[in-house]
Amino acid sequence: MSKIRTRYAPSPTGRMHVGNLRTALYAYLIAKHEGGDFLLRIEDTDQERFVEGAVEIIYRTLKETGLNHDEGPDKDGGVGPYVQSERQASGIYLEYAKKLVEKGEAYYCFCSQERLDSLKKTVEGQEIMTYDKHCLHLSREEVEANLAAGMPYVIRQNNPTEGTTAFHDEIYGDISVDNSELDDMVLIKSDGFPTYNFANVVDDHLMGITHVVRGNEYLSSSPKYNRLYHAFGWEVPVYVHCPLITNEEHKKLSKRSGHSSYEDLILQGFISQAVVNYVALLGWSPVGNQEIFSLDELIKEFDYHNISKSPAVFDMTKLRWMNGEYMKAMDFDQFYELAEPYLKDVIKKDLDLKKIAAMVKTRIEVFPDIADHIDFFETLPEYDTAMYTNKKMKTGIESSLGLLQDVIPILEAQEDYSNDALYETLSKYVSEKGYKTGFVMWPIRTAVSGKQMTPAGATEIMEVLGKEESLIRIRKGIQLLSNGAQ
Repeated sequence: MSKIRTRYAPSPTGRMHVGNLRTALYAYLIAKHEGGDFLLRIEDTDQERFVEGAVEIIYRTLKETGLNHDEGPDKDGGVGPYVQSERQASGIYLEYAKKLVEKGEAYYCFCSQERLDSLKKTVEGQEIMTYDKHCLHLSREEVEANLAAGMPYVIRQNNPTEGTTAFHDEIYGDISVDNSELDDMVLIKSDGFPTYNFANVVDDHLMGITHVVRGNEYLSSSPKYNRLYHAFGWEVPVYVHCPLITNEEHKKLSKRSGHSSYEDLILQGFISQAVVNYVALLGWSPVGNQEIFSLDELIKEFDYHNISKSPAVFDMTKLRWMNGEYMKAMDFDQFYELAEPYLKDVIKKDLDLKKIAAMVKTRIEVFPDIADHIDFFETLPEYDTAMYTNKKMKTGIESSLGLLQDVIPILEAQEDYSNDALYETLSKYVSEKGYKTGFVMWPIRTAVSGKQMTPAGATEIMEVLGKEESLIRIRKGIQLLSNGAQ
């Protein structure tokens, strides 16, 4: 078998949808698993949908996710150009369309929009148009006269109306379609640009693509693609159609969901590697129970035959869990670099942000979670004295008040406010009094944080706050408890 060559061929129409990222990832993994080539081709023939800056988004996303292409607009592998508008300018698509016309596999269509509109029908609430082959019956002389007169035209595929067309997909198996269902799709539009469907076939062949990876919404178009391959006498590539990705309600992911694109997820505080890992599992099942994969591990393990036919559910809870696992395993310096903007959004005081980051590293799943864990460092929140009561620690309002009144002179005399020194001092107090550690630490932690749950213990929090702020907060705790005890 020849060297495997796959491609990712996005249209520059905005952010990269999760489904498009999965297509790119699977195409990349299929190629790299077999030591093949992964190509990038920009399909910008639909000028009406072109979005300024979208090409840059494609490049940036592929770079961030590690899906490095072997050939593309910036890496000529000898089968360029790799941008369809540049290929169109050379006349390549019109040239191949005319070859089909000569073979009787395509024909010129001069029908006006008014006539095409008259062919539209409403089926199950949707307006569809099936062309009636009207222009197929024009004589060569009529066609040449219309062309000479400059009459607008499109070139249509000439599909049979009887019999069946069969094709094979690696995931969905052998599929047969009645030719009566195949519309004569447009190959070349009236503006001279090729349609997406036609340009795909021509480019995939000329670029030597062996495996075509795409969403299963293209299954219905595959018979038309196959008829084009056969009409040209070209080898049909291996088809790998991927299942639909739905939300938790089993509806197609939409922009309104807030997590339909790669950029949405990054802006929500997810890590690129975690997103790639999770997207790989949207429709593909590895052998064994492993769920956390590096890109290199995915390359090694990926077998496209294990892609499912069933829709894949985008489970945000599962992605958050996976992201949290990546954060826990991440090198601290890298974690801090990513977390710093979120820390600075909350902390305006001159505090040790690295120590705070270390506290939350294993406790968050996405970076925006940081705020809820650390806001008390900036400002002591209003809190209810009921938080001092803990049955497990055997603390209550009166016992907590007495304890804070007892330890504050000790903490006022303490000069070294490092965690270790504070813990040593308070441990000595615990030992002298015969208390349990939690009985002492719970009221102090409550006083300095004002929160039920904190990312660190009392002495770690006090180290970051410093002596002055820690004592101010403990005194406030004493005042609140005193008021409550009256």
